[in-house]
Amino acid sequence: MERAIILCDGYFGQSTGKTANGLVRYSKRYEIVGVIDHTKAGRDAGEVLDGTPNGIPIVASLDEAIRTSKPETLIVGVATFGGYIPKEFRATLREAIENGLNVVAGLHEYLNDDPEFVKLADAHGVRLIDVRKPRSIRDSKQFSDLSRKLPCLRIPVLGTDGAIGKRTAALLLTDALNEAGVPATFVATGQTGLLQGSTYGVPLDSIKADFMVGELEAEIVHAYDETRPKVIVVEGQGSISHPAYVCGTRAIIMASMPSAILMMHAPARKTRSFRRDVVAWPMPTIEQETEWLHFYTRNIRRIP
Repeated sequence: MERAIILCDGYFGQSTGKTANGLVRYSKRYEIVGVIDHTKAGRDAGEVLDGTPNGIPIVASLDEAIRTSKPETLIVGVATFGGYIPKEFRATLREAIENGLNVVAGLHEYLNDDPEFVKLADAHGVRLIDVRKPRSIRDSKQFSDLSRKLPCLRIPVLGTDGAIGKRTAALLLTDALNEAGVPATFVATGQTGLLQGSTYGVPLDSIKADFMVGELEAEIVHAYDETRPKVIVVEGQGSISHPAYVCGTRAIIMASMPSAILMMHAPARKTRSFRRDVVAWPMPTIEQETEWLHFYTRNIRRIP
C-alpha cells in the first residue's frame, strides 16, 4: 500500500470532501497518512468525521505533510460539482509533482489532459492517475441481459439523494455479510469506491450513455465469475428522483437486475445535496422514492 496524503483543503468533513471522507474511513489501496486542510489543521481526521480519533492527522500544508508523514502519493480528495480540479489546488498539485509524489484524482477533468501537469510529471518521473477515466468506446460493452441470469442475489444500495451514505452502507453490508459467513462482493460505481481499492467497479458517470448499463453489467458478471458470491452489493449513485442524477440510478437498476434494493434516506434533510445555493430542490419522502423505484423495476419483476 502506498503512503498517501489527501488534499481536501477547506472541504474535509463536508459533502464536497466525500472522497477524502471515504478514504479516511476505509481504504484497502492506500495507507492514508494525513489530510491537508488548513481550516482543521492540528485535529485528528477520525475525530472530525465520526468523533473517534483514528491517528490520521490533519495538517495545514503539503510541506508539513511531507516533513511529518513522508507520503509517496497525493490524492485529490474532493468531488466538486462538474468534476473540475479546483483552481486553488493547482499550486499544491504542482508542488507535489515537484517533490516526487504521484498524483491521483477521481475528477472529470483529467490530470493527464493538463499540459502543465503532464510536462511536470514527465520531468520529475512521477505518475498521474485518473481513476474516473473510462475505457475507450471500442472496448466498451453494451447491455446483454447477463446479470438477471446470475445465481446470486444482486442488491444495489440506492438512496433519496446524493452524498447520503450509499457507498459506506454498501461496504458495511458487504463486510457484515462476509463476517456472517455469507460470501459477498462489492462493485463500485464511483471514484471514491475505486480509490478505496474495490477490485470490481466502473466510473459510471464518466461512461458514455450508450455503454453505461453494459459496462456495469459486465463488471457485475466479472465479479461473480471470479468470486462466486451469494450476494453482489452494488454501490448506488444519486437518486431515481434527483433532477441532476437520474441516469446513474436507472443504469444501476438495469445493469444489476436487482433481487432487492437497500435504500438510504436522511430524514432531517429538507433539500437536495446538489447546489443548494442555486436550486433548493425538495427531498422526496421514502414513500415517493419507493413508488418510483417500484415503477422502474416492475418489468424486471415480471421477467421469468
